Amino acid sequence: MTISVRSNCLINLSCRHQFTGNFIQSDFTMHNAIPAHPPVAQILGLIKLMRLKQWVKNGFVLAPLIFAGEFLNPTAISQALSAFLLFCVASSATYIINDMHDVQRDRRHPTKCKSRPLAAGSVSTAAAFILLGCLYCILVFGWLVAPKVILVIAAYLALNLAYTFVLKHQPVVDIFVIAIGFVLRVYAGAMALDVPVSSWMFITTLCLALYLAAVKRRQELSRSGTEGRKVLERYSVALVDRYAEMSATGALLFYSMFVMSAKPALVITVPLVLFGLFRYWFVVEAFDGGESPTDALLTDWQLLVTVLLWGVACGWALWPAG
Repeated sequence: MTISVRSNCLINLSCRHQFTGNFIQSDFTMHNAIPAHPPVAQILGLIKLMRLKQWVKNGFVLAPLIFAGEFLNPTAISQALSAFLLFCVASSATYIINDMHDVQRDRRHPTKCKSRPLAAGSVSTAAAFILLGCLYCILVFGWLVAPKVILVIAAYLALNLAYTFVLKHQPVVDIFVIAIGFVLRVYAGAMALDVPVSSWMFITTLCLALYLAAVKRRQELSRSGTEGRKVLERYSVALVDRYAEMSATGALLFYSMFVMSAKPALVITVPLVLFGLFRYWFVVEAFDGGESPTDALLTDWQLLVTVLLWGVACGWALWPAG
């Protein structure tokens, strides 16, 4: 009788141990399984990976359309918009490559670990590769539509590849590479319309872009210190402040000289440019903006109104006579 009871107890204990072991193993497996994101979330993640909001920067492609006075020509508008869209595709491709390269660093960043889809895990590397391949296919097709524009875009892609893997770690060079990207946007717009671009416009664009890039580095330093980028270890806030001031002064000076020498009717836009530079710096200081120039523009109504008024003033001043 005693032996039978002991046997039953051992059997029950064995069963409980086996059940508990299976439960623990099942629970361990469940917690270590990679969560599957629903298709809608993956699609939204891929869209976010393309950084559509940053397409605002590609508005520089349309500058030659305005200053050449071709903004009433349907053919010119179509060509300029095609160049704009192709540059949007190219810029999204560079953002994807950059995010793939920096994914481990972004996962350690306090904000990028949530805002960047690859770092957050909402988009897989395989899906990013597929999207990147699709974007490159669009650019290859664009060769049939605008070969001159694609040549400029090819230079832009090569420059950004060099930036992602090497140049972003070189102080001063990194700021100039960002600025040259804006100059290439203007050049692509000129190639789309087959119109010459004033040297004043090129140097003005370069100075303005250097100003934005310097302010971006300043805000990265003030917000995250040297943790955000390795190159920030070589900068100081005082140094990039001087870069920004010098670049803003150059942008205003060269824009004014361009207006007075080539387009005197545009003199009415100089105060708007001056106000825009002042307001942007105010947004940087007062609201801690500027790390993303696009966000600073889209979130400040006075900057938005200034850009719109500048566009209207350019249209009015350059409206074809007769």
